[in-house]
Amino acid sequence: MEYQRITEENSLYRHLETWKVEDMLAAMNREDKTVPQAIEQVLPSISAFVQATSDRMLAGGRLFYVGAGTSGRLGILDASECPPTYGVPPTLIIGIIAGGPKAIQQAVENAEDNEGQAWKDMAKFSPGKQDTILGIAASGSTPYVIGALKKAKENGMLTGSLSCNPGSPVSSYAEFPIECVVGPEFITGSTRMKSGTAQKLILNMISTSLMILLGRVEDNKMVNMQLTNKKLIDRGVKMIMEQTGLKEYELAKDALLKYGSVKNAMQSLSVDI
Repeated sequence: MEYQRITEENSLYRHLETWKVEDMLAAMNREDKTVPQAIEQVLPSISAFVQATSDRMLAGGRLFYVGAGTSGRLGILDASECPPTYGVPPTLIIGIIAGGPKAIQQAVENAEDNEGQAWKDMAKFSPGKQDTILGIAASGSTPYVIGALKKAKENGMLTGSLSCNPGSPVSSYAEFPIECVVGPEFITGSTRMKSGTAQKLILNMISTSLMILLGRVEDNKMVNMQLTNKKLIDRGVKMIMEQTGLKEYELAKDALLKYGSVKNAMQSLSVDI
């Protein structure tokens, strides 16, 4: 398929500086509504990537998200939310961004153009054949991401990509390409908008599905979440009470704090009750 940089095409919306605020917001909202439909078209591609990745992770592998700019930040966000939500180690899903930690908050000049740097950044984590990489690039042409996919493939890793242009270059370096084409942005080329929204939703789907397949969810409950604040402790207590039929809040809370997770507390209470 010929590469089309649709994300850079002129928007249908012109002379925005003359618009009323309510009209701007209505148009943005109208565009955002098209994102779930675009994702629906690539569900088979997402499913194939999740299935292949889960097989490796069940065998001890890890998942690397690699991106630049908004794409890199979204990968780091998704990776960083898995440990507290599902109780997994922070090294299970690793987010890598062009320019390093500084780039999470500030743009780092030319970082995304360095094709050789991504593998150097990944090398700190000793990637191996059991691991998986998802290269994230809205444009589908980011050299940093392409370089990571090339080296990952050479080293026997499972490779996937997530882009928002059809026939994008990153897809040619991935065994499991995902191309979610959301069309021109409200502001021409501003892929932090629809493209970023699509990437966020897809990353949510990937990591959540993986956590379920890895046994970190029971029923529809986050039974391995970290107890990092009062809200989560209260949520955990209520999960225990609902699942075990226990009526005493304080007894459930004592068990939760003693055993450190909803899952462990429920196992203990099922024996003790």
